[in-house]
Amino acid sequence: MIPRYCRPEMAAIWSEETKYRTWLEVEILACEAWANLGVVPHEAVAELRSKARIDPRRIAEIESAVRHDVIAFVTQVSESVGDAGRWLHYGLTSYDVVDTGLSYLMVRAANLIADDIRSLREVVAAQARRHKYIPMVGRTHGVHAEPITFGVKLALWYAELGRCLDRIARAAAVISVGKLSGAVGTFSHVDPRVERYVCDKLGLDPAPVSTQILQRDRHAEYVAQLALIASSIEKFATEIRHLQRTEVLEVEEPFREGQKGSSAMPHKRNPVGCEQICGLARLVRGYAISAMESVNLWHERDISNSSVERVVLPDSTALLDYMIARFTEIVRDMRVHTERMESNIRLTGGLIFSQELMLALVNKGLSREEAYGMVQSLAASAWEGRGDFRSLVLGDGRIGALLTGAELERIFDWRTHLRRVDEIFARAGLDS
Repeated sequence: MIPRYCRPEMAAIWSEETKYRTWLEVEILACEAWANLGVVPHEAVAELRSKARIDPRRIAEIESAVRHDVIAFVTQVSESVGDAGRWLHYGLTSYDVVDTGLSYLMVRAANLIADDIRSLREVVAAQARRHKYIPMVGRTHGVHAEPITFGVKLALWYAELGRCLDRIARAAAVISVGKLSGAVGTFSHVDPRVERYVCDKLGLDPAPVSTQILQRDRHAEYVAQLALIASSIEKFATEIRHLQRTEVLEVEEPFREGQKGSSAMPHKRNPVGCEQICGLARLVRGYAISAMESVNLWHERDISNSSVERVVLPDSTALLDYMIARFTEIVRDMRVHTERMESNIRLTGGLIFSQELMLALVNKGLSREEAYGMVQSLAASAWEGRGDFRSLVLGDGRIGALLTGAELERIFDWRTHLRRVDEIFARAGLDS
């Protein structure tokens, strides 16, 4: 099942054609291994390599009768190769082929997502360096706190995307296993050397122990890592949504020529791309729950996981692939209103420098409680509209007796808050 929004590169991984070709490769590799062990004639393997063909229509026709996809697949391929077909699926059970092939495809999907993350990270790095020293107000609880720079905000994203790369690497690693151990995992009809050969050729490791299937905690961890990455992308998109609010308007996602924001209001420019990303992240997190539900299977296997995975695995990887690609475009072309950032710093009349003032008073000999109370009282007057904070501070005789005019100027200079920006960039790996 390939979602309609799936990008071509990801769609190719989850196509029916790719699935059948992967199954065929597992089958032929198993025959090669048997040939090396002297069980299957080498000529038969050569014939399978040269003659085997996949016909999805014929597979579907057979499946409609036998109600079993792998039997239908093996039957159709056997029809295309003649007598050599009798060696196909020798000693194997269906999920020796299905699970090993699925792991191979999941690793490919993870590698594609890793490429996506690297591309996004490069774009974020470029924007972070471009806006390294552009001041803006930092917000906690949605309320103005202290000055930061837009570059520092993006440096945070860059660092988190590094952890996203680690997560997708772990996802690929946990699923980089195959199994060709037979109907209940005991190798009763297949030599373990066949499993090792096939897995080695596909770049997988043999699962140390399996049943008829690979254990689904692996698949659940894989999807959970995707959900964590989706949550990070959602967080970044939410930040842009907040910064695009009319009363803030510091950053906007790109608005293309010919684009319309509302059927009723021609002036609207809505953060629809970021909103879409936030909505899709909910789906990926939901799929993580579905994958976790599939960990609990009966005995050596049941089939309740199969229907779930036919939706969850293509969909979650396709969703995340799309989300990252979409957000990369947004970050690359976003509009950054640096003048609005600077004006918003001045919006509270200097309240964002309250901690700087309090610490300066502590340095002059006041206790922390005394300094806090003095500054909070002036801040409360400013909040209540009885003057801007800076003017109230400059007109306070108690403070004037403790701090010089030059010291007060420094306290209300946002540049003093940004003296560690270079160090932050270096720690994030953005100093180059």
